[in-house]
Amino acid sequence: MSEIDEKTNPIDAEDALTRLQQGNARYLVAAKNEGDISPEIRKDTTENGQHPFATVVTCADSRVVPEHVFMAGLGELFCVRVAGNAINESQLGSIEYAAGPGEGPVAHMLAPIRAAIGDEQDDYAACCLNVRAAVDCVNADALVAQLVAEQGFRVVGAVYHIDSGEVEFLEEC
Repeated sequence: MSEIDEKTNPIDAEDALTRLQQGNARYLVAAKNEGDISPEIRKDTTENGQHPFATVVTCADSRVVPEHVFMAGLGELFCVRVAGNAINESQLGSIEYAAGPGEGPVAHMLAPIRAAIGDEQDDYAACCLNVRAAVDCVNADALVAQLVAEQGFRVVGAVYHIDSGEVEFLEEC
């Protein structure tokens, strides 16, 4: 099935599972991921939105990268990564967001975003405000503050530009 077909006629759950299984089989013998990360796919997902064929909940372990484990490219998987695969309201909200519903935990997740961006209407400025609020939240944690003070850790905010692939590190976060 072509990418265009999947956007207008998504694959069913059994086909998605088969695709994940086949991708993992390729991964087991691969030296690198051949998933599409091209400027063309970035342009397409920017203009037409994301249309992942599966949602994957996985551990946040740096050795577990679903896009590689399933040999997928940009926009093919919606990944929810959390230490220990622990599911709470935020993870449920992310799963709901991936599936498209706008009720339940996803609505709960919007409150801190709304608080962070206030009345800002510019998408980029709102994104920066949200990132800065996240950095402030992380920095406010006592254990993180201790790591920063004693071990030189640093919390840095960044904005990923979906259209270009550029990561813009926000200096003043």
